[in-house]
Amino acid sequence: MNESGDSATGPVETPLPGGNVGGARRVGDTVRRPTGPWTPAVHALLGHLRRSGLDSIPTVLGIDEQGREILTFLPGRSIEADTDQVSDALLADGVRWLRRFHDAVRAFRPDGEVQWRHGRRALGDGEIVCHNDPGAYNWIVDGDRVVGVIDWDMAGPGLPVDDLAFVAWKSLPLHRELPPDVVAARLRLMAEAYGDVTPARILARVERRMGRAADSIDAGQRRGDPGLLNLASIGEPGRTRAALAALRDRLPAITAALETPPAR
Repeated sequence: MNESGDSATGPVETPLPGGNVGGARRVGDTVRRPTGPWTPAVHALLGHLRRSGLDSIPTVLGIDEQGREILTFLPGRSIEADTDQVSDALLADGVRWLRRFHDAVRAFRPDGEVQWRHGRRALGDGEIVCHNDPGAYNWIVDGDRVVGVIDWDMAGPGLPVDDLAFVAWKSLPLHRELPPDVVAARLRLMAEAYGDVTPARILARVERRMGRAADSIDAGQRRGDPGLLNLASIGEPGRTRAALAALRDRLPAITAALETPPAR
């Protein structure tokens, strides 16, 4: 190995932790990730966000000799995909970042149909380009602050509340059984951090958003998407569908907790 960290056969590559789709590797101060038909749209999105001044996103540097995208590495601490619950302070900061992203992305309106990872289509009325995978496992953090958001390959059309519902599912987290009063408190926290949305609206969107996620994973596995096939190793999409069924049983208690004024 030489002084630059390169081995005799090329630069050292280190697999990066994160979500379950896989394939990201660190090379020096860059990240290399597999590309696909969706990559040009994602790079256009990241370019727009960079020009808009949005903080905490990677910069696209190009494509390497293996056909992988090259992105800047965002330093900080990553969160394990199966972490039960992030702190209230970190959850609120992640949602505040999500609002900044949504405000910045509203001006990004590609003409006509665009190829995204989960299909080709145009933006509909009221839709923006959502991150679509903004769980805490895709946050880079420093204490209780979000200093980076990664894994943009799932980006595509949706409503702003879809991203909020995804955060609620993965990082509140609604996919696990928590006391109804805790769920209600954290939904209120999310709504206050984001602004212009009610806790009930976030909760009401979860089943549709995550049901669609399960269907998209299923469809991607059938067409042979390698990243989505990796999710089969953790039981997806069956795991999500089972957890949604369990959430339906808990909804009356959560709704009742939301309708009860919080203790002062």
